[in-house]
Amino acid sequence: MSELTKKSRRYVPDLKRLGALCEGNYMRLGRLRKLEADGHPVCEFELHRGERYFGRVRMKVLQQARYTETLLLEQIHNVGRWLNNPQLTVRVYHDASMLEVISCYRDRQIAAVNDYPNRYMHHPDEKIQVNAFLADWLDFCLRFGQMPLSMSRWPQGDEVDEG
Repeated sequence: MSELTKKSRRYVPDLKRLGALCEGNYMRLGRLRKLEADGHPVCEFELHRGERYFGRVRMKVLQQARYTETLLLEQIHNVGRWLNNPQLTVRVYHDASMLEVISCYRDRQIAAVNDYPNRYMHHPDEKIQVNAFLADWLDFCLRFGQMPLSMSRWPQGDEVDEG
């Protein structure tokens, strides 16, 4: 069969892989949220390996509902020019024990499937790739995260935006 007669196959999302990433990310975030200072949960922590400082990460609650939360996870400082500070908006589904990235760098929603090529050159499996990045980043945070000198706390109920 020649190249011209082959029909290109449409990308089909790997739902098992996406589900596994979302479940794993839920567990990773749960472990990060257990970081405490003086008995209070923290929303900011620093990344260190020994004496080497890598940066600072902030977790901010944007919205809360009965079974879901929307969080902004962002690295607010880093020491290397090689790393853009990640900034991901994630939805936490407490009833399903899953967490998925819903936007990246505040500028777009992530489609489950992208036609390729497309205007922004997003990969067909962009959603899986961004959730895999989140898994790697959360693993890095779990491995190197330490309490900051100024101990930040999660906002209390009335400090959270409801809309």
